[in-house]
Amino acid sequence: METLVLLSTLILCCCPFGFAQEDELKFEDDIIFSDLNLDLNVAPRRVRRQVKTMLTKETKPHMTELSVKTTIISRYAFTAVYCKMFNRHSSAAEGTFHFQIPAAAYVSNFTMMVGGRVFPSQIKPREKKAKQGKDAEKEPPTAKPKNTASNNQSEGDMETFKMAVKIPGRNFAVFMLTYEELLQRRLGYYEHVTSVRPLQLVSRLTVEVTIVEHSPVTHLEVLPLRNGKTSSGNADAKAALPISTVVQRNNSFCRVKFNPSIVQQARLTTTGILGDFVVRYDVEREMGIGDIQVLDGYFVHYFAPRDLPVVPKNVVFVIDTSASMLGTKMRQTKEALFTILRDLGPNDRFNFVSFSNRVRVWQPGKLVPVTPLNVRDAKKFIYMITPTGGTDINSAFQSGSSLLNGFLSSPEAASNHNSVSLIIFLTDGRPTSGELQTASILANAQRAVDERFCVFTIGMGDDVDYRLLDRMALENCGMMRRIPEEADARSLLKGFYDEIGTPLLSDIHVEYSEDQVEYVTQHLFTNYFNGSEIVIAGKLTNRSADTLHVQVTASNSDRSIVMEKDVPLRQRELETERRMKAAGLLTGAGLDAVRRAGSSASESEGSPGYIERLWGFMSVKDGLRSRMRSHTSRERDEHTRQATGLSLAYNFLTPLTDMTVEKPQVLADGTLATEATPTQSPATANRAGAANELPEEVEEEEKVGGASASSSSSSQSLTRKKEQPGKSSKVSKATGSAAAKRPSKKSVTKISKTSADGDPHFVVEFPLSKLTVCFNINGEPGHVLRLVTDHAQSGVTVNGKLIGAPPPPGSHKQLRTYFSTITIVADKPRRSYIEVTPKKVILDGRDRMVLPCDKSVSVESGDLAVVIAASANVTVTIRGTIGFVILLHQYKNPAPYQRDHLGFYIGNSKGLSKDTHGLLGQFLNEEVGLVELSANATNGTNVATGQPTAGGATQSTPLPPRTALKVKGRTVPVVKKSRRIYSGRQTVDCWFARNNAAKLIDGDYGNYVVSHMFDTGSWPHTSNSNTD
Repeated sequence: METLVLLSTLILCCCPFGFAQEDELKFEDDIIFSDLNLDLNVAPRRVRRQVKTMLTKETKPHMTELSVKTTIISRYAFTAVYCKMFNRHSSAAEGTFHFQIPAAAYVSNFTMMVGGRVFPSQIKPREKKAKQGKDAEKEPPTAKPKNTASNNQSEGDMETFKMAVKIPGRNFAVFMLTYEELLQRRLGYYEHVTSVRPLQLVSRLTVEVTIVEHSPVTHLEVLPLRNGKTSSGNADAKAALPISTVVQRNNSFCRVKFNPSIVQQARLTTTGILGDFVVRYDVEREMGIGDIQVLDGYFVHYFAPRDLPVVPKNVVFVIDTSASMLGTKMRQTKEALFTILRDLGPNDRFNFVSFSNRVRVWQPGKLVPVTPLNVRDAKKFIYMITPTGGTDINSAFQSGSSLLNGFLSSPEAASNHNSVSLIIFLTDGRPTSGELQTASILANAQRAVDERFCVFTIGMGDDVDYRLLDRMALENCGMMRRIPEEADARSLLKGFYDEIGTPLLSDIHVEYSEDQVEYVTQHLFTNYFNGSEIVIAGKLTNRSADTLHVQVTASNSDRSIVMEKDVPLRQRELETERRMKAAGLLTGAGLDAVRRAGSSASESEGSPGYIERLWGFMSVKDGLRSRMRSHTSRERDEHTRQATGLSLAYNFLTPLTDMTVEKPQVLADGTLATEATPTQSPATANRAGAANELPEEVEEEEKVGGASASSSSSSQSLTRKKEQPGKSSKVSKATGSAAAKRPSKKSVTKISKTSADGDPHFVVEFPLSKLTVCFNINGEPGHVLRLVTDHAQSGVTVNGKLIGAPPPPGSHKQLRTYFSTITIVADKPRRSYIEVTPKKVILDGRDRMVLPCDKSVSVESGDLAVVIAASANVTVTIRGTIGFVILLHQYKNPAPYQRDHLGFYIGNSKGLSKDTHGLLGQFLNEEVGLVELSANATNGTNVATGQPTAGGATQSTPLPPRTALKVKGRTVPVVKKSRRIYSGRQTVDCWFARNNAAKLIDGDYGNYVVSHMFDTGSWPHTSNSNTD
């Protein structure tokens, strides 16, 4: 369930209306027709009349607004889609939101607003299929957005995100979708594609792409709207921009806006299928090791060398010539092969294999050099191919592999050992003859390849076993490409060959200082092709280090290459921050929109910045690839756990997760029901470990309930870059360094009243004095407050970050603040930390684990123990003598003034020293007392002279005595109040200190504001010297 900060951000980015009340909106036809006057001076009256007639006849809800805004920060793209529909009829009608997203992207959030109510989504681990029949009827009515392959794809792989919902009569529905992707460099360019296919004319349509790069942008172009069979590879760079497109550009910042009016849309098409809006760009390349960017303890390394000699290649083309290839497919394949033959290099060697149910080799037993005669004969062979028969994939692959293996074992290959060898395998179907079992075909292929060459596969059409082709490529250092049924196969085949046809380096190894990085993504690569890019991301273990040593080794056509450099980390981080700030992305809504879009804890200091999210995105991709390559169930389960945990931590909708959305219930009279059925998995009737959970927050609004509990471990970690002796580098089992298990029934002990919860309200219990004191802190959003610090003695520090929220209606406050993140740092005996947000817990001890808060789990790692009671609380124990409990406050249907937040309670302070400080820690070992102050002393009378002070009262008008607290020699006026703690379960009477706890706490508010969440500096100030 996403926080309202994210929703507010999306609306700020995408919608000029914000949270307008529905009854304040006009439900007349001019809501729809208002934009028709935008082109009165240029649009023919006939066109305007036709558009208005079409809209009047619409029976389904009309899309009044569609806004798609993308921010690309150093190749990593955040896209926010805002769609608003209006049901102009008096009865309820079904509105369907559907949007095509790139298949390589991950959805990070989806939220609906219907009838003024918010219906957020939730990412959960994918479960086994539910039972059919009677059991299925008992499932609650929840919705799962559909991601389906589109039949109307452009040349790239796209998927359709789809959600249908009933919209009450004369009412609005708003759909907000965010997704993220890492742009791949192909043929020397990055290409961002936005699908503009609303399937109807839209009153207000906006597509905006903002590019913020670390290096100067050297090339920028906006292609004509691309639809159907149009190829990106042959786009005319000189073609006119799409209508209404505006381009702004400077050195490293670009903004492209496409904003056609409804009349301009109608001129293009009345179906609402405008096509793909494509922005293509490239950046200036750094020589040497490439570009390294640093932010928030993570780094990303872009490596794309240029001006290198081409490495010769040995290539075998294996082409499907079965009967299903007859017609357009075969004709376009032949045309592509004719073009590819012309592009072969003078030092390359090649051969062709055609196959149906029989295999035919053009030049048996050898690879031939590129000569005019050989090219002419190869063209004859291709021209004479006639599609017929079935599909024997196994035999064809074995024949191609045999050709390459034979050549690589010959003296000719030995004389050019730096050449690159590969098979390009093309088919449009599934195996229908010979070996039919996928597992056997893959095993045979891997044995034949034996890590000597790479395999690149191409699937054409809809009747292809893409899983087979994908695994065949992944297991053999290649990649797979889809060609949709109706696409221009000739240009796509040629484009794919161009990507891999010019190898510049082979056997690339990228290494970093072993003691400075961990959790590095793939850093060994078989080949680097011209026009592409190698991207590596990882985490820095020592953020205070000045430099990071980077070494790149590789081979090119005639020698081995070694490149080394010490990268200045602080300088790189400052450069990254400066460029983000210059683009308006380091503060305010701009930062929320791109750095934290889709984050499950978007308001926290520890919430992922763009480099961390990029790292999470790449790590999930790596995990899925490793999972696909695994050969045992144990390996597969291990990779599944890792990828699932990261998907949940970063709120990604991946093949291992599902998204569920609570569906609004529309009554028979067409109005929206006041209560909706809560989202709940059919298999989660009871919550595990209910005995350990504190009651959920009941203040202000109904909170999340009915969350599922898992009986299995939810802990994940990535394999570290450096394996430490004697310590596990993977997810540890119960006998390893980190044990994850189901929490026991009595895992949460009785906790004290000493806490910081709510707005935030601080409560301090003094057991020796039998008194309870409370106070408020009016903090600033974004500030990090020191709650507990005992760094010098026990090594424990607790910091909390504040987020802001608007006040509820009728409140006297202008702004409220809550804790969005709690970080507990334990530096002894070794540095480790626990970071808690309402959605996830990050435990970085002997192993790094990311644990979702909606699953009950118990984890031990060295001296740290974490127990999560699903969607209720997190208990942290350090060395058995220090304990904290963090309450999870989550809203199911949040109002605009509500934020998911945390409450912090001190459960056990025995292990903390007498020198402990912080907003709460300073009181753990203190005694206090109550005193009665003379009315004259506190209300304006000078006791020595008996004369009233200015504005004070005289002895003739006595006032009742007032109560004060004596603490550390200071006198603090207090009043009696009541506070609710433990999520409203208990009410305590306390003595309340006003004025931001002035004189109660040492120093003032500013002394407790620290620089970042991991700041462990000791209390540098002396106690407040005021004693009166």
